[in-house]
Parts: sequence; structure tokens; C-alpha cells
Amino acid sequence: MSKDEVVHIALGSNLGDRPGNLVRAAELMSELVEISAASSIYETPPWGVVDQPRFLNQVIKGNTSLAPMNLLYELKAIERLMGRRETVRYGPRIIDLDILLYGDRVINYNRLQVPHPRMLERAFVLVPLAEISPGIILPNNQLPVESLLQQVDQTGIEKFTPFKGGNREL
Repeated sequence: MSKDEVVHIALGSNLGDRPGNLVRAAELMSELVEISAASSIYETPPWGVVDQPRFLNQVIKGNTSLAPMNLLYELKAIERLMGRRETVRYGPRIIDLDILLYGDRVINYNRLQVPHPRMLERAFVLVPLAEISPGIILPNNQLPVESLLQQVDQTGIEKFTPFKGGNREL
């Protein structure tokens, strides 16, 4: 077992009870990661395949003693446990768990690349990451996350509030 490393993990859901899916995933992840921070939840437009429901996204920060590939395998097991099935790439899903950062390490395995290779293109990752780890500088980059965030389109990303608008009868 490796020494504890600080990890950042992205959570996303656009099927079923989206807020409940994020909560359940975090609960299950707490067996693997000692969670120290969780971003707000953001409602975001789909990325990649655009003809699908909007996502809820969040980033969790914590410490783990699991090696990177072991953490990946355990996160994929949580996805399966929660009912995720392989479909179209970037398609709808009950839950998606991605390792964004693993300490300050750069990892290039066949099944795992860290920092996450597409995170610099995705405001739905950078917005919550900047919220919980302001000023963080990604490995192989000289700019803080807030500067990287300014370089991507943030259109349609808003903090999630379950009940928008005026009074609603329950």
C-alpha cells in the first residue's frame, strides 16, 4: 500500500435520481478515500453526445492509500454497483467517476491517465475543482486552475438548486 495521496475525483450523473446518485457514490467512495472537501453540485450541459439530459457534476477531494490503478478499479466497481452499464462513449449514465488528480503525479497507463487528459477542455470539471482547491497548479502546467478555467467556455454551467423559481407546492 502506498502512502496517503491527495486525490481529486469527478462525479457526474444524468440519469435517475441525479442528486441521490452523487450522494450515494460519495458514500461508497468514503470507503476508499477519506473525503476532506466536496464542491457544490453544478448542473451542466452534456459534453460529447449533446442529445441527452443535463448532468449534475461535482468534484471530491480526499486522501487515499490505494495505488492509482487500485483506486480506478474500485471506482469502476462502484459505478457497476450503482447500475452503470457500458453504452455510447460520453452517453447518458447513472454515475461516472473519474480520477482527475493523484497527488502531483503524472500517470500514463493504458487505462489511466492522470491528470485526466480532457479536464482542461471541460468547464464542468474545472469549475468545481477551482471551488475546492483554489490556486492548485496541475502537474505539467504552470497556471493555476482559475486561469485554466478562464480559457474554456462556461456557458450553461450553474450551481444546482433542486427547487428553482418561486413557491412550489409539494
